[in-house]
Amino acid sequence: MKNIWYTLLIGICFAQTSCEDFVEVDVPDNKIVSETVFGSDETANSAVTGIYNELFKADFSNGGLRSVSLLGGLSADEFWTTALNDELLEFGENEIMAENSYNLPLWSSAYNIIYMCNAVMDGLERYDGVSSTMKLRLLGETAFVRAFVYFYLVNLYGELPLILSPDYRTNALASRSDAQVIYESIISDLETAISNLGDSFLDGQRIRPNKYTALALLARVYLYRENWEKAEAASTQVIGNISNFDLLNNLDEVFLANSKEAIWQITPAGRSLSYTTNEGRILILTSPPPDSQKPVALTKDLIGSYADVDIRREHWIGKLDTEDEVYHYPFKYKVNSADEITEYSMVLRLAEQYLIRAEARAQLGKIPEAISDLDKIRIRANLGQLSVIAPGINRSALLDSIHLERRRELFTEWGHRWLDLKRTERASDVLGSIKTSWQPSDGLYPIPESEIDKNPNLEQNDGY
Repeated sequence: MKNIWYTLLIGICFAQTSCEDFVEVDVPDNKIVSETVFGSDETANSAVTGIYNELFKADFSNGGLRSVSLLGGLSADEFWTTALNDELLEFGENEIMAENSYNLPLWSSAYNIIYMCNAVMDGLERYDGVSSTMKLRLLGETAFVRAFVYFYLVNLYGELPLILSPDYRTNALASRSDAQVIYESIISDLETAISNLGDSFLDGQRIRPNKYTALALLARVYLYRENWEKAEAASTQVIGNISNFDLLNNLDEVFLANSKEAIWQITPAGRSLSYTTNEGRILILTSPPPDSQKPVALTKDLIGSYADVDIRREHWIGKLDTEDEVYHYPFKYKVNSADEITEYSMVLRLAEQYLIRAEARAQLGKIPEAISDLDKIRIRANLGQLSVIAPGINRSALLDSIHLERRRELFTEWGHRWLDLKRTERASDVLGSIKTSWQPSDGLYPIPESEIDKNPNLEQNDGY
């Protein structure tokens, strides 16, 4: 029974390479949300395990060529790519065509994960075969995953269909929802997760969320919504859980499997090619120049943002010297081929929570407290403490320092730089000076043309 959800759900709908319909999945409902799947704790838990397996496989979340991390890094000023791939160049130049074949899997794979969450949540509510304790936990986990995916969709595409049920016929004609409505759904899902999930990680593995995983994402959501008080409160709860989380002094240990800095990770277990993260497999350059398998390198602008004494440059940035050029690449993940798993893909980690709280406190006028949080990151990076070198720093300059540290700390992770530039309204100032065709409407990706063609109620984003 272990793979029943895979057989019924992923095998029918989501493992198909041509699964491009975000909700138009023509499968009978009773084959997806079956009484058999939700007839016991074991099979229901296997259904949710299938969602986590899909997170590593899905283009949206797998750290690969069509992932948020790679495409977001190109859209910002972290990655550059060669002219070998015109569709990747479209992301690097912020001139994305609606028919771009990298954009469609990003959108459709995200909605497929949402559909899986909706199917599980619906099944748990409709059938009585699962114990109340297991039901609460699985509802909390799927609510968290759904909130997580919608957070990225609304930030990448703006207004879009808010799909909260597995009714594919209705979903196929869904219109776009206001961003505020989507955020309200995200917050509601995260509050459900916080209520339903416990304090500990299941089996000691940080690949399934607990209460603090949901709090960490909620802190980020409140930061993006400029609710500084709630962002500070949520991040404080995560930071205060010292039994589960810690900033690791050894930077080479941060991205290891079940690192104590990890709040949530995605495991590559089950990958058929090798037991490595896609971030390690794709981003570590072993020969120049970047090619179709390893198509990106770090920009000189990003490299230039680091002080010489910053040890993140030594530990997290690799260098490949050639006769003609020096290529820099992300080296947070150290392994590009292995026979055993030593690294998991990092999704949420403690360093971001310090940066969230620092920014929220700075916005609230709590300057000394904000400096103290920022100094946690600076000290680890071997940089001078602001409390010593700039104790009288004003709010505006402090926010600039926080945003700079976010760039240097979180580079190439989950599109942080791209989303930060947009939410702080700096995208045009920063990218307009380095990308010749930049225009403000480039801040949102186009809704895939095939989705517009299939759904007459979908409207395209401005500028496309």
